[in-house]
Amino acid sequence: MSHLSVVIVLIVVGVLLWLVNQFIPMDSKIKSILNAVVVIATVIWLLQIFGVLGSLDNIRTTRRL
Repeated sequence: MSHLSVVIVLIVVGVLLWLVNQFIPMDSKIKSILNAVVVIATVIWLLQIFGVLGSLDNIRTTRRL
């Protein structure tokens, strides 16, 4: 995915989130949760796009008792 595509997706997500926050009447707690979910999902998507999360797939944790 090119850098231009990433920037366009970020702009679209930002505009959609702004439209939801401005024009859809919701309780402020629900808006906060929605904003947090969208931001977390966007950050995870960006980390996957740039290969940061792909390198974390090989890490294994062991549980010692």
